[in-house]
Amino acid sequence: MREKHSHGKCDIVNELQVMGLNIAICDDEKIIREQIKELVEKEMPGVCAGLYETGDALLAAGKQFDIVFLDIQMEGTDGIETAKKLRERDEDTILIFITGIREYVFQAFDVAAFHYLLKPIEVDKFHEVFQRAGRELEKRKSKRRKTVFIKTRNRSFSLEKDSILYIESRGKKVEIHTTEETIEAYASMNEMEGQLGGGFFRCHRGYLVNMAYVAEYDSGSITLNNGECVYMAKEKYGEFVKAYMRYLRNGVGADG
Repeated sequence: MREKHSHGKCDIVNELQVMGLNIAICDDEKIIREQIKELVEKEMPGVCAGLYETGDALLAAGKQFDIVFLDIQMEGTDGIETAKKLRERDEDTILIFITGIREYVFQAFDVAAFHYLLKPIEVDKFHEVFQRAGRELEKRKSKRRKTVFIKTRNRSFSLEKDSILYIESRGKKVEIHTTEETIEAYASMNEMEGQLGGGFFRCHRGYLVNMAYVAEYDSGSITLNNGECVYMAKEKYGEFVKAYMRYLRNGVGADG
């Protein structure tokens, strides 16, 4: 049984290392920061974790993190407020709160904390929580294959690819037309095309269309099943017909 458990741990560790994790440790006690850093490195040798003394310093770094170990009680911006601001940047960040007072843990539910660690930190408990965080990251990684990462003026988030009807170029931005709304995002058409992959077709330099929503087409336009039309570049028509026929046969796009 011990060997099986060890093998499982190695699998999670290897997968996390391949993902190239960004980990932050934020606590106003240096001894706690160093302890967590040591425990993280023991779980995943070679990983580089960023150390921050305050929530303000963490936010000022301006980075997106996969896992954040976050003290609740800190001077300046406390852990809960820091977590709320991190959530605005990336709703997928795994937040693990650190606190010496169990009652504070209930505040963590407001920001969808993944777990918490009570001070003093127990090694076995840390191992358990870190492994669970690793498995959760793997799930989210799998989900990301079906999503596209979007950055708007106010927030960054993952959007289901299946919800996208088409994408339209708007200078240095794009308009993402979904089944529910239109989202203005900071991205280029080339970036969106690269993220979306199979199932989408660049029918015009200014348009990317989800082939799942195509109702009809001709050499000048594509009509979607909600009645909207997008331009088709004449030189793209033949390539589109081949890609769409393949999509209908296999359910995948040109690179699927």
